[in-house]
Amino acid sequence: MFGEVLTAMVTPFKENLRVDYARAQELASYLVNNGSDGIVVSGTTGESPTLSDDEKVDLYRAVKEAIEGKGSVLAGTGYNCTRESIGLTKKAEKVGVDGCMLVTPYYNKPPQKGLYNHFKMVAENTSLPVILYNVPGRTAKNLEADTVIALSEVPNIVGVKEASGDFEQVAKIKSETPEDFTLYSGDDLATYPILALGGHGVISVASHLVGKEIKKMVSFYKKGDCRESLKIHLRLLPFFKILFLTTNPIMVKAGVKLKGIDVGGLRPPMIDASDEQISKLKKLMDKLELF
Repeated sequence: MFGEVLTAMVTPFKENLRVDYARAQELASYLVNNGSDGIVVSGTTGESPTLSDDEKVDLYRAVKEAIEGKGSVLAGTGYNCTRESIGLTKKAEKVGVDGCMLVTPYYNKPPQKGLYNHFKMVAENTSLPVILYNVPGRTAKNLEADTVIALSEVPNIVGVKEASGDFEQVAKIKSETPEDFTLYSGDDLATYPILALGGHGVISVASHLVGKEIKKMVSFYKKGDCRESLKIHLRLLPFFKILFLTTNPIMVKAGVKLKGIDVGGLRPPMIDASDEQISKLKKLMDKLELF
């Protein structure tokens, strides 16, 4: 429905830290021409906690306009408040995005029944296809396999981005959800193992810079050439790791700027990469011939 390799896109900012919509369009176009089948706008990597609803909606519109017909656009519309998530999802639907991605409500730590109700209520208030996003390292709450399995019965909940690191949970989701329920890796490090468990692809951070290679890795695996796919995975593994040397999206923003696309700084409370971190990243990018 959305493609195999989606990029969780960074949000470009101007010097005054206002959203740079023109640069967002430039970046989105670059990504879909370099391995990405689609773009996730205002996810974690897009610094969603520091964006207003109006900024998010304008970003959905700008990216949709930039890549119309070239790739899918998923709107990050998750909140820890169900009412607000419903409201933003409705606005995204009016823009004409292809789907939405809903992160597990964070901080308030609802029980599994509460999580089920939250996602079901949002899905019932939109005609958009919905991708669930489980990232307990960020949200402090795991969306358990049984809850995902139950939610897969909601007609327009069509998949999950899994970033729990729990491969037993991933396997259970894959084995007990419908065949057309899409399983994405939510962590570049886990893409190859999740493909082996029946995953469809990845919602990636690293694809900002190695999108074509990641696309090849997924394609080789699906053609049955696991050896070649693994070779790419192992080659990129140090790069996947360095992008999480500190809190995402600090390092990927530094990498995109090193590549020559100035996406600006980060909004507080996030900070820019240190000189030492940038030096390590540049050295590895040189080694991988990413310039």
